[in-house]
Amino acid sequence: MAENGEEKLLAVARHIAKTLGHNESMADDILQIFSNFDGRFSREKLAEGQTGEDGSGVAVLDRALNSLDGQISRFVAADQPIWADPADSAAFLDTIDELVTITREWSPMASEKPVGVCLARADEMMQQAMFRIEEEFRSLMERGAESFGLNPQGDAAAMNHRFDSDEEEDDYDRDFQNGDDIQIPVAQPLTDYDLIIDALPSATINDLHEMAKRMLGAGFGKACSHVYSACRREFLEESMSRLGLQKLSIEEVHKMPWQELEDEIDRWIKAANVALRILFPSERRLCDRVFFGFSSAADLSFMEVCRGSTIQLLNFADAIAIGSRSPERLFKVLDVFETMRDLMPEFESVFSDQFCLVLRNEAVTIWKRLGEAIRGIFMELENLIRRDPAKAAVPGGGLHPITRYVMNYLRAACRSRQTLEQVFEESNGVPSKDSTLLTVQMSWIMELLESNLEVKSKVYKDPALCSVFLMNNGRYIVQKVKDGDLGMLLGEDWIRKHNAKVRQYHMNYQRSSWNKMLGLLKVDNTAAGMNGLGKTMKEKLKHFNTQFDETCKAHSTWVVFDEQLREELKISLARLLLPAYGNFIGRFQNLGDIGKNADRYIKYGVEDIEARINELFKGTSTARK
Repeated sequence: MAENGEEKLLAVARHIAKTLGHNESMADDILQIFSNFDGRFSREKLAEGQTGEDGSGVAVLDRALNSLDGQISRFVAADQPIWADPADSAAFLDTIDELVTITREWSPMASEKPVGVCLARADEMMQQAMFRIEEEFRSLMERGAESFGLNPQGDAAAMNHRFDSDEEEDDYDRDFQNGDDIQIPVAQPLTDYDLIIDALPSATINDLHEMAKRMLGAGFGKACSHVYSACRREFLEESMSRLGLQKLSIEEVHKMPWQELEDEIDRWIKAANVALRILFPSERRLCDRVFFGFSSAADLSFMEVCRGSTIQLLNFADAIAIGSRSPERLFKVLDVFETMRDLMPEFESVFSDQFCLVLRNEAVTIWKRLGEAIRGIFMELENLIRRDPAKAAVPGGGLHPITRYVMNYLRAACRSRQTLEQVFEESNGVPSKDSTLLTVQMSWIMELLESNLEVKSKVYKDPALCSVFLMNNGRYIVQKVKDGDLGMLLGEDWIRKHNAKVRQYHMNYQRSSWNKMLGLLKVDNTAAGMNGLGKTMKEKLKHFNTQFDETCKAHSTWVVFDEQLREELKISLARLLLPAYGNFIGRFQNLGDIGKNADRYIKYGVEDIEARINELFKGTSTARK
């Protein structure tokens, strides 16, 4: 070894003299300097090297390559995996390291033809070694994956996979040596995100790192990254499949029946959480360990591993964002939006390098697009209200389906009030001084609904029934607003104003149907004499009986869905009619001879009137729905 080292040193000195010397005299001067500096550089030895430059000068290089070629050929031709035996793997790596060292030392002399020929041969040997190490790298990744585990996150020992016993390690080595075809294991569906995956044993990761270091050092970084990415990408794709996520195109998502799509969204949410919080961070950590010291290779490999699964997740979310904006889809779109929002920190941290920038930006873009979709759904709700026709009247002036639908819809939507606030604040609208953009949106929808109900009320020919319809729907609206987030959005002033509207509808109902009847119970004191007054009261009583019968018959088929409102109406009518009616028939009974026969004209007693009032607004089962 000492002799070989001295020969290499002499060869380097001769190369320097030849390279720097512009003529023979200058080269001699340089050789003289070397000779004075170190006795090993005697003029005779240096001259001997120069005269044998075409042969013996590279003899040491040739002998070294012959030795390494034999070792590399033996490893390349081996049938068993080299890494099945730690001694073999260490020897193979030492051989590669020695070949790299020789190539580096002789590269400055590559312009000399004999050296150049030897270096070309060294390159061929390195390629053969790299092809074999690439196979070993792939095999080790595939076989090492069988030992991955899912461990609850805890102390450092729990986070890193270790063999539990020597027996497990022996089983691992035995399978490795036998060359058994072992399927790559995949993650099972998870419900707890506080987990971390160790996809490979630490010993395997260390071996992979040593291989990667040699491949990258030899200029085979792309091949190494490709093999690594292909193996880990397969693991990720299988894991996503096990989580229930299908590979669907945007067109397939749009054609899917809504009920099936709802189920698919639930699966997507689970898969997205597992991927961003468990799978991708675990892959990031594995990349950093395998390619430790080579950050660009680690970043590129990680991007190649996760890109397909990430695009699959983002494409599904994008399909939801650009899909139908039918109002009933709001709540599932909100779920997707909230999932993307909650996972933004994970997108930022996991995909933080330059290679993953496009994935990170695409995630932000799709998240914002989902917000646009939510705002678009509310616009579609507005259009639905506007387009709802005023055709058939609701029986008995009851609750209109559009009222029930819109109010229940808004109440359910406001359970995600904070999310909706965020969605509307990100729009281009300008909030008023005292209202958020969500408040403005909700107020506008309420205004549209009320305008629509006003138009629908015109379908009723009877003004009293028109008022009952508006009263029913107005009361329902106030009740749905009052208790919940919708009331907090619209505010107490809005509730007070709409309670006042309901009271106004109440008064309109009473005025249009019962106030006329009340006018019949007023006694005209200007009637001439007792007989004239009696005759007038008989006529009024007759008209009252007729109108009261007709009104009760009609109004008993009408509906007031709210029990409290129904009782308030009955009490109000009783207070209006009973005193006036009692006074009227009392005076009528005191009209002398006419009063003695009053029972012939008085059809109802005061208790009878009250009983009939209590029968009002019971409606039909259809009207109450």
